[in-house]
Amino acid sequence: MNKTDNIFQTSFQLLRRKTKIAGLLGLMFLNTAAVGQSAKIDRKALVTRHNINITDKKLDGPTQVGNGHFAFGFDITGLQTFSNNANTMSDWGWHKFQAPNGQTPAEFKGQEWDTQGRMVRYDIQNPKQKELTHWMIANPQRLNLGRLGFILKKKDGSAVVLDDLQDASQKLNLWTGVATSTFTIDGKTVKVTTVGHPEQDAVAIHIEAPDLNDGQIGVFLDLPYASLGEFGSGTDWDSPDKHQTIADLKADRAVFHRTLDDTKFDVNIAWQHGGTIKKAKPHRYELTPTGKNQIDLVVSFSQTPVKAVLPTFAQTKEKSETHWASFWKTGGAIDLSGSKDSRWMELERRIVLSQYVMAVNEASAMPPQESGLVNNGWFGKFHFEMIWWHEAHYALWNRLPLSDKTMEIYSAHLKTAMKRAKDQGYSGARWPKTVGDHETWEWPNEINPLLIWQQPHPIFFAELEYRSHPTQATLKKWGKVVDETAKFMASYPYYNKEEDRYILGYPLQVVSENADPRTTYNPTYELSYWRTGLRLAQTWRKRLKLPANPKYATVLAKLSKLPVRDGKYVSWENIDSMWTKYNFEHPALTGAYGMLPGDGVDVPTMERTFNEVGKTWRFNRTWGWDFPMLAMCAAKLGHGDKAIDYLLNYPSFKVEEHGLVGGGGPFPYFPGNGGLLYAVAMMAAGWDGAPNDSAPGFPKDGNWVVKWEGLKQAL
Repeated sequence: MNKTDNIFQTSFQLLRRKTKIAGLLGLMFLNTAAVGQSAKIDRKALVTRHNINITDKKLDGPTQVGNGHFAFGFDITGLQTFSNNANTMSDWGWHKFQAPNGQTPAEFKGQEWDTQGRMVRYDIQNPKQKELTHWMIANPQRLNLGRLGFILKKKDGSAVVLDDLQDASQKLNLWTGVATSTFTIDGKTVKVTTVGHPEQDAVAIHIEAPDLNDGQIGVFLDLPYASLGEFGSGTDWDSPDKHQTIADLKADRAVFHRTLDDTKFDVNIAWQHGGTIKKAKPHRYELTPTGKNQIDLVVSFSQTPVKAVLPTFAQTKEKSETHWASFWKTGGAIDLSGSKDSRWMELERRIVLSQYVMAVNEASAMPPQESGLVNNGWFGKFHFEMIWWHEAHYALWNRLPLSDKTMEIYSAHLKTAMKRAKDQGYSGARWPKTVGDHETWEWPNEINPLLIWQQPHPIFFAELEYRSHPTQATLKKWGKVVDETAKFMASYPYYNKEEDRYILGYPLQVVSENADPRTTYNPTYELSYWRTGLRLAQTWRKRLKLPANPKYATVLAKLSKLPVRDGKYVSWENIDSMWTKYNFEHPALTGAYGMLPGDGVDVPTMERTFNEVGKTWRFNRTWGWDFPMLAMCAAKLGHGDKAIDYLLNYPSFKVEEHGLVGGGGPFPYFPGNGGLLYAVAMMAAGWDGAPNDSAPGFPKDGNWVVKWEGLKQAL
């Protein structure tokens, strides 16, 4: 038993004594059928019963190994042989095409829009600058760093196609991060072990087959050019003259110096047990095994030259096994195996696999793009408003170190956010929507510059971290970001003297991005989040031993109430035909009580609203994180059964065999995984003001037995 286990045991024993004294322990467990932190979870059994086992050769989603800022996706062969969705991506691999006519984003004029009686410039597409507008949308874009696959031939010398593979299967041991793939060609069985390095941007491969050196099996490395495609792999295989590869080929290793316009990086490969490498055509190299039964190879990708010797396959495998065992032994865990509801296994599978794919794709120094490191969704750009769905769960799962580097984006962009606010006539810092790499320009259109729901996010993140680490270091880390964020939030609302209230908008675009931004005002979700942000900002001032900000207090006191019509909340105040015309996209008004703490929310009104959403919403036109958001609202309203339904029963929230979520936009869509993890942690560990029982967000019908440990309470 380790120190953490002792803390869990001691905490529960104290709770048990207090509850027993109150005479409520038996009643609590009878009603909730939840165990909470009372029993030690067998974490290895929990994780490994959901090991990935693939037999479908044509699955869209790749299996992946990686370390959070580098990921190698592969198909049924254990390499990137056939699948166009099997890519090699990183948080540092970016590229920019040359701007048209030597222009720069600084020359972009945007548009001026009426903003409550004054003209304000926004980064909205300018019809007189079409070329520059498109360039700013498409640049920078992430790179597919390279493709590593098999050269497979039949005995007659013809090329093997996917359908020729027999008895193909693939297993990923989640506890070790080691994937094993097997397939047969003309009676020859090939076994491939694929593993990622937890500390280097490298993948290691072990290949076994009888008569491996007979010419039927080889390995290729293809190095592509960048692509302007909005989705997909971000690769151009047909422009060999637009990029450069300088190769240094040795007897057991090779280095490839890559140049793609202004982007430069190295690819290193080393092998053991015999092999020869040659150039097959520009940017394509082929490795032929010379050993009889096996070959090991390690491929590393780096922004700077690698001077050290690459680790071996065995060393990489050992590192991976240690890393992933440590990952699963720490942080939170939820065990549903004692449940009677037949769906427990599927929900637990989604929870476990979501932890794995998030750790592989979304634990880096750069906020993730929507499709992580699988492919290039929206040119690979990250979205400030979606950082919540990618990263907030790490706090509740007691894994804040995985998001530490990502959170630095707020301090890194603070100066430009403050300039944006000042240029628009506001105080503080206004956070953008969509940017890429470390660039500062927004993707110019009529949505991105007018979204406001991302503005309170850094205050929310700061509060989550402070609750885990209530230290001066945390206050220092977040203090200025919180204050400048709140200054903007206090200066943004328009004061209507006749009605004596503050109004959000116009112009603004709501969470669902389906309103008329020129006229829309007072959206429900944003009004509630504004209250939460300013309330917490005052709390932070107190922690920092600063006086309360009178402007925050004034805005809080006179901010418009959440709009109600016919006893139900509506998405924004001046909406028309709410439940027939605008009942699609994100049902964000339910997020005010669930995802958010519920500032300004009347619970009976939210109950009626939640029920109406369930009856009328067009769930075939929603996104992956909408269902966890609805589950959180259901949980807070005391409808644990509906919370489970939203996480499991809707085709638009499908979690395929690898744990990858579909539902809107590119596939995969990682905000769905992050949302699920936040929702189930909240349902298990509770939230501010939750009922004083274990797993308060799960059903109370006796069919769910929820063991959990290491989780944090939600706001």
